[in-house]
Amino acid sequence: MGLPTAKLRTFSTSLLLATCLATTSPALANKAFVSNERGNTVTVVDTETWEALAEFEAGNRPRGIGVSPDGKHLYVCASDDDSIKVFDTTTYEFLWSLPSGPDPELFVLSPDGHTLYVSNEDDNLVTVVDTLKKTIIAEVPVGVEPEGMAVSPDQKYVINTSETTNMAHFIRTDTYKIEHNILVDQRPRYARYTNDGQTLFVSSEIGGTVSVINAGGETGPVLEGKISFEVPGVQAEWLQPVGMRITSDNQWLFVALGPANRVAVINIPNREVEKYILVGQRVWQLEFTPDEKYLLTTNGNSNDITVIDVAAQEAIKSIQVGQQPWGVVVTPD
Repeated sequence: MGLPTAKLRTFSTSLLLATCLATTSPALANKAFVSNERGNTVTVVDTETWEALAEFEAGNRPRGIGVSPDGKHLYVCASDDDSIKVFDTTTYEFLWSLPSGPDPELFVLSPDGHTLYVSNEDDNLVTVVDTLKKTIIAEVPVGVEPEGMAVSPDQKYVINTSETTNMAHFIRTDTYKIEHNILVDQRPRYARYTNDGQTLFVSSEIGGTVSVINAGGETGPVLEGKISFEVPGVQAEWLQPVGMRITSDNQWLFVALGPANRVAVINIPNREVEKYILVGQRVWQLEFTPDEKYLLTTNGNSNDITVIDVAAQEAIKSIQVGQQPWGVVVTPD
């Protein structure tokens, strides 16, 4: 059931003033929105002061989170409400719900913001939603326990990863039919393209690897290899790759390693891990600020986010958020 309004909890008068100023002056920083899975809230963080500005109710079990290309609308997977909640990014007010299929977990938006591709974990479907008409366009049967979602840069394919089937499904966006299936390691959680569309990376949580898929071949995608991880003093079963982000120059791939409490830094051209960055407990998802100066991590067990200096490849700050943070998104410039 939709919330009539977002119940806002501000942390101090000065921080509320900072929020108001941010809505009137484009010179101020962007906002990061963090979905708190167990707290049923979204926390708002100023990316210049790194202060928590506000926290508002976001439905039951919020996980996947995203923002419209114009930065005006925040989309939140309210998994236990079987819907996508839409909020105003300035006032944090609840606006409307979008149909999502049962148990939405992750989604990806088309570049124009008009189409939402949602993974429905319980029903083994990818639901395609028209964000303007607020209607379901299609339901695509996929493997068991779908989660990860990605859109190819040329927009010809939407990728879904199925956790139990251990596959990456390449779905045509013009027919909503699966055209290719690529077998990866156990429990694939996330998919990410390089900006040139040539390579797709898929993280496998239980397999402990990132699969490297050549997505630019004339005969279809081909698995090229896998990247594994090794951290001194950390048990192998704790190295559980989940969320990923790639720099716009296609040089660096950052991978959240779950209970290892590390973010791996992979040199994309040579496919080698060059560094591990210590962050909070059970790091889950990642997001850049628009200038790629900073990378934010959600740390589910320490209830905080870590700020990483991308150029230095070092963690510089942590900010307390809500209970069990899951997803993070930053408003565009």
